[in-house]
Amino acid sequence: MNSKIFSMGINGLEAFVVTIESDISNGIPSCEIVGLPDASIKESKNRVRAAIKNSGFKFPVSRIIINLAPADIRKAGSLYDLPILLSILKSNGKITDIPEKSAFIGELSLSGDICPVNGVLPMTIHAKQNGFENIFVPEKNAVEAATISGINVYPVKNVREITDHLQKEKNISPQPQTNIQIKPSEFTLDFSQVKGQYNVKRALEIAAAGNHNVLLIGPPGSGKSMLAKRLPSILPEMTFDEIIETTKIHSIAGILQNNSPLVTQRPFRTPHHTTSTAGLSGGGSIPQPGEISLAHNGVLFLDELSEFSRATIETLRQPIEEGIITLSRAKIALSYPCSFMLIAATNPCPCGYFGHPNKQCTCSPAAVSRYLSKISGPLLDRMDIHVEVSPVNFENLSSTEMLETSETIRKRVNEARNIQKERLKLINVNSNSKIPAHMLQKTCPLTEKAKSILEKAFNKLGLSARGYDKILKISRTIADLDKKEKIDFDHICEAIQYRSLDRKYWQK
Repeated sequence: MNSKIFSMGINGLEAFVVTIESDISNGIPSCEIVGLPDASIKESKNRVRAAIKNSGFKFPVSRIIINLAPADIRKAGSLYDLPILLSILKSNGKITDIPEKSAFIGELSLSGDICPVNGVLPMTIHAKQNGFENIFVPEKNAVEAATISGINVYPVKNVREITDHLQKEKNISPQPQTNIQIKPSEFTLDFSQVKGQYNVKRALEIAAAGNHNVLLIGPPGSGKSMLAKRLPSILPEMTFDEIIETTKIHSIAGILQNNSPLVTQRPFRTPHHTTSTAGLSGGGSIPQPGEISLAHNGVLFLDELSEFSRATIETLRQPIEEGIITLSRAKIALSYPCSFMLIAATNPCPCGYFGHPNKQCTCSPAAVSRYLSKISGPLLDRMDIHVEVSPVNFENLSSTEMLETSETIRKRVNEARNIQKERLKLINVNSNSKIPAHMLQKTCPLTEKAKSILEKAFNKLGLSARGYDKILKISRTIADLDKKEKIDFDHICEAIQYRSLDRKYWQK
């Protein structure tokens, strides 16, 4: 006798329907799983056997073949344990009635308890889109799945509970829909806590307003990390679409917080400088999201940028431009979104004091050059804003002046973002940093004075085409903060200032 049960699978960020078919026939007792299963699925027959026995059923002493269709897509993970168990019980006549348009997801323990799995949110979304009316998930995943309306989510604790429900002996109540409340973010780190560094605060405000990448360079103790960690406090709140897309990535990676089924604050990822290339970009035999994808719609902060291996940081070049990364393996190629704001901080040399106004640098010119050369020209060109972070003087540190709070800065950032959204809504981008090159002339009109100074800067600084575009985009953001439709002389001058620091450190 054979049976058919529906489940879901994950391929990159997208889910797909998996049909679990089982056939029980006479022959030498065995259990074989086909349909491109990975090792964890092949092991599931042992978990299923123990779970069936410990839930009060008898495992059939027959020849069992289990097929995971479609057979041309590799399946991975332990989420098929529950549907495999149900298909065996149905084929064996222990369950007679499986509701149509129902999908089942869950890992089994040997005792028959149903354990949580990763990726429940994208699988629930796909189940709804494909006409499924019910989805049975582990109890600990139910709140996450119930954020999606229009589909019944059933939380399941153990095998006995779900078999009783299917046999109509004791019903499971559907999980109430999760109430999505996007509360205003509260931050303990505030820009008012940072003494001095007014030029860096201004640069970070511009970066937040236009979603621009920033490179901070300066000696140890000047406040680079302190300032970067306060950037989330001035970023705009996430939209609902951004929340769902970001949560899908975190769900697949298995890092959602138990007390919060959705990611409602912009991610702020800070990988250590020993992070591998695969850790940053993503990897594995079946590629999982890396740090750049986990930072999607948020901030990726690379502290001590020059301490990262060059091969690792060079992987950022294409994702920065395209906002998506494709990970190819022998039998699979998966794409993950990675539209993030990159904030990088570095010392100017190994000792940290090259160019310091008071302390003597102990590094040789060759050592300084080697240290800075880890940041290649193409990567440096992709950093929109370059800022030198100077040491804070005693007068600023001892000042009792009330400084501008993050809330005040954030209001200006939100106003500038709203201007951008209105201007760019027809080209489907929401920040100045994403303006395509062919739209710059239309979206970045210049006054005659602004055009003249930009031409002089282009020739004198030897800017690349990308550098020219970056200056236009930064000046567009500065003009938006100033609530001006046209980019003026002052806006261009300030933008040029943020693109000239590399001449001091990288061009001798």
